[in-house]
Amino acid sequence: MIQSLIGWMERIGPRLQRAFIEGGRWKLYLQGLGTTLELTVIALIFGVLLGLVVAVIRSAHDQQRVGRKNPVLGILNALCQIYTTVIRGTPMLVQLFIWTFVIFPTQRNKILVAFIGLGVNSGAYVAEIIRGGLMSVDVGQSEAGRSLGLGYFDTMRFIVIPQAFKNILPSLGNEFITLFKDTSLAQAIGGAEMLYYASTIGGRTFDYMPPLLGIAAMYLAVVIVFTWLQGKLERRLRQSDRR
Repeated sequence: MIQSLIGWMERIGPRLQRAFIEGGRWKLYLQGLGTTLELTVIALIFGVLLGLVVAVIRSAHDQQRVGRKNPVLGILNALCQIYTTVIRGTPMLVQLFIWTFVIFPTQRNKILVAFIGLGVNSGAYVAEIIRGGLMSVDVGQSEAGRSLGLGYFDTMRFIVIPQAFKNILPSLGNEFITLFKDTSLAQAIGGAEMLYYASTIGGRTFDYMPPLLGIAAMYLAVVIVFTWLQGKLERRLRQSDRR
């Protein structure tokens, strides 16, 4: 048993050295991780802003009184429904190909294209998450804001959205994790993130197992850390509610 373990380590050692140590290749993994995290954070921020706008428009449309429908709001709501339906109904990879080869065929910065594609995709899901959170807040809260003289957007900003944030935090955390893993699709359009570097190193060493297992461990480590931070934030918010 021990001899078999020693023999396995003797075989795997040179493979690990070629994949991570030789030529300072470990720096490429860290560079890819930095790009992946940057891509995730910026795309999520873009997605949250876009999703917030869509969610507010759809919530405002749904909360209109009977007989007092705003036609402009109706048109915007229809556009938002088309956006969320199309984006949520088509694969992420297909959307990235459309952004790369149809909308921006001459753009050489593939990470920039990935920013836009991932952000637009995330925005559709975040819009439904935020809309669900807004609808979960009691209508009496909005009526109380109106009775104090606040307009619709001030009521949403100061009363409804802060309460809805606690309800949507778990779903937003899951969206961040999903988006973080989906950044690997940027490799298909030439984006230099973790999977891109792992595939490049595997092609140079003719051994794909160590690089792929290495980035899988890196993905897992980041997800575990973020999940722990998210749980800690949720517990703190629950404690503030009890007070």
